[in-house]
Amino acid sequence: MTRADELARGLLMHLRATLADPALELAGPPVPLTGGFDTEILSFSLRRVPAAWSGPLVLRVLRAHHDPGLVLREEATQNAVVEAGYPAPKVLLATRDPAPLGAAFLVMERLPGVPLIDANPIGMDRVLVEAQLRLHALDARPLVRALGDAISFDGYLTRLERRITSAALTGLAPALRWLRAHRPSADVPLVICHGDLHPRNVLVEGRRLTGVLDWPNAVVADPAFDVASTRNILRFVPPGLASMPTPLRWLARVGQPILAWRYLTGYRRRRPITRERLAYYEVAAALRALVRAGESRHRAAGAPPPSPLDRSPFAARLAAHASRVCGVDVTLPPS
Repeated sequence: MTRADELARGLLMHLRATLADPALELAGPPVPLTGGFDTEILSFSLRRVPAAWSGPLVLRVLRAHHDPGLVLREEATQNAVVEAGYPAPKVLLATRDPAPLGAAFLVMERLPGVPLIDANPIGMDRVLVEAQLRLHALDARPLVRALGDAISFDGYLTRLERRITSAALTGLAPALRWLRAHRPSADVPLVICHGDLHPRNVLVEGRRLTGVLDWPNAVVADPAFDVASTRNILRFVPPGLASMPTPLRWLARVGQPILAWRYLTGYRRRRPITRERLAYYEVAAALRALVRAGESRHRAAGAPPPSPLDRSPFAARLAAHASRVCGVDVTLPPS
């Protein structure tokens, strides 16, 4: 039995109980999807179910080492932005109970479209800017009421501090102290920040935005935090991590700084951000990725190995950039 078959069997048993329908069946074999470094993802559909469950669906299973409460936060975030009219997948079910599948999981709608990275690269920056500006125009108050400090930037820093202490990542502590000491003035309206908006997490049909995926890193914060998160990814993630032919990887390396520049220029044209504010939030966004990479190097024997992203030069590039901005050494433990 494949891993996909194993997950599908456990999910079907759980859905039969949840929907009180012992005759519930899958419409076909589940299909593994690529995309998540921190999750297992399957596409599936069901037969003879209520209307809300009748379309294409996606199962996202957290890796067992993650906080299971993340699925409830992701459910609240996605459904809040869907309610506001933003193109995100509606979550139909979320449970932190590991019993059915071995870890916490969500079931959500599958939206149409292909990842932006697989579409025509011309104009990719404009799609990212439009998706982000549209998100930043939403009213963040319903999400704040639903999640409180769990979705705030202060809560974000507190969680990172707790993880740094727990994993003994002493080389990252100077960056956290710098962030607490150099917080920009609070004179900018707070918005919903996706926290991980990049071409793999954006779906399009042609140039029409059809969906934004992968919401566990959402924060209500200064919009510069979201822009900094995206810019870090566009600048520092090695193009070789994307599935593409070797000649296209060379083109991607050449085009990467151009895409990052065009994206930032396009956003700033519509919503100005000072260089100092952007630099601060680049460190704040980088620290999350650095903590994750550091934790992956400290996992016990038998735990899942570091993801391809955490094994790549991405973390080293972020650490070097954070060191330059902060003026202090920001380091990770040896691999």
